[in-house]
Amino acid sequence: MESIIATYNPISLDEMSGIKLMNRTDTKFVTTVDRLKLLLQLARNDYRAQEIDGKRIAAYYTAYFDTPDNNMYIVHQNGHAGRQKLRIRSYVDSGQNFLEVKTKNNHGRTKKKRVDMVGFDPKQPDHGIRFLGQDAQFRSYDVFLHKHLRYDPTILTEHLENHFNRITLVNKAKTERLTIDSGLCFHNLKTGNDADLTGLVIIELKRDGLQPSPILGMLRELRIKPSGFSKYCMGSALTNPALKRNNFKERLRMIERMMSRMN
Repeated sequence: MESIIATYNPISLDEMSGIKLMNRTDTKFVTTVDRLKLLLQLARNDYRAQEIDGKRIAAYYTAYFDTPDNNMYIVHQNGHAGRQKLRIRSYVDSGQNFLEVKTKNNHGRTKKKRVDMVGFDPKQPDHGIRFLGQDAQFRSYDVFLHKHLRYDPTILTEHLENHFNRITLVNKAKTERLTIDSGLCFHNLKTGNDADLTGLVIIELKRDGLQPSPILGMLRELRIKPSGFSKYCMGSALTNPALKRNNFKERLRMIERMMSRMN
């Protein structure tokens, strides 16, 4: 995969920051690494690859918080609109760490608010973080969370962590971004269980309204179909057998089928 992405023209982080998708629509696709390689070969004349410090594949770490009764997971599993997630997102290579609130509204739009997570180390993560206002730094998080999160932050603890690698592509018209996540591994901090999905790839197309997208025809050609995929919910369902998963059964079966073909 690295040899293919090396053939793309680069786009810098500064250029990326100028791409404002104000009327954004997001569509996810799930496929395999082998199918991704074909897609990357098809797309190289229409897209540029984000490059940071000479790297085009970036390492990510995420820790997800939830309530003692897994309410954030349950609300999503039950299909409710207006759901929220709280996570720490770490860009491992650059050393940037953020506390993020993601809110999906009744119109299917996702908004993200974030603040610097000071002193967090994704290589040696603190799994005992609590938002109790015990010092000046945590009081600042408390202000942020009360402004953007509908949950009581003092009851939230870390439930799940993951690692993955990301490629980010931008079309030449700069009307869309394509994030491609692979090497996905989960560890459940409550059950101790792990899930290794390193053979799967999660693609997310983020485009400006209904602007034409070069990648959609390529995805259809390779029979890669749209499929919802929440990393937090899928990782939780795969690592915590006590959780309800009725509405996720088809996606879990899809994952099982894809993984079985690779074995």
